[in-house]
Amino acid sequence: MTHILALIDGSVYTHSVCDHAAWAARQYGGDIELLHVLSSARSSSFPPDLSGSIGLGARSTLLDELAQHDARTAQLAKERGRAILDAAHERLESQGIQDVSLALRTGEIADSLVKRAGDLIVMGKRGEGADFEKLHLGSNLERVVRAVHRPVLIASRAFKPIQHAVFAFDDGVSARKALDSLIQSPMADRPRITVFSVAEAGSDLAKAGIAAAARLKEAGYDAAAKARPGHAEKIIAEEAGHDGADLLIMGAYGHSRIRSLIIGSTTTSLIRSCPIPLLLFR
Repeated sequence: MTHILALIDGSVYTHSVCDHAAWAARQYGGDIELLHVLSSARSSSFPPDLSGSIGLGARSTLLDELAQHDARTAQLAKERGRAILDAAHERLESQGIQDVSLALRTGEIADSLVKRAGDLIVMGKRGEGADFEKLHLGSNLERVVRAVHRPVLIASRAFKPIQHAVFAFDDGVSARKALDSLIQSPMADRPRITVFSVAEAGSDLAKAGIAAAARLKEAGYDAAAKARPGHAEKIIAEEAGHDGADLLIMGAYGHSRIRSLIIGSTTTSLIRSCPIPLLLFR
């Protein structure tokens, strides 16, 4: 049984997150917990201290009104959060997913996830405040991948059936963990998998990719290995696009150049530009 935590925020990715979570539940026979987190750091539109800018007579009345405004704002945020959760629940039920729980929390998303049990996290690539024209990622994405030590499924803008996955394999610790997970907890549909290594044919890494594909075949997948040298970011994206992949699997940390693509001081261009969902392993 897999416990899936699906993060929803009311953005355009909410439906896609639900659909990807439903897919994961069907693949692994798991339940889904829909989680909406209200930010405790949401700033007020008013200055924190008005005592020096208002007169003594008006101060008490105004501060009372501001307190009532903040309380009402917080209440509206909770009501909105419950409405988002209820709508997401209905979407999952319409797809035949019955084992669903709802959670509304206040705090930081990464902190909330660290404190909660779960085998797989599903979240959107971008949140409510993301700039889609500039392809900015959601501000919580990198925090979550850094903070949690569980697989993270990053949903694309819209869900499509996953029939072919590209596994960017660098033979690092995270990549081997991803391989073990695919074998020990196989996907029910066993999508076709291309084990892709950024390497020269015949190199040790290319041979490791062939061995990984052989293990996947033993587990029931239609798997094949490919290797090609070059700039990792460019050719992994090309491979995913050229062969019509529906999912990109890779380690969130590794000992090769792939590491810099996933975790760094800025969100990476690969995650930002890749139009298909990504399944990341730590």
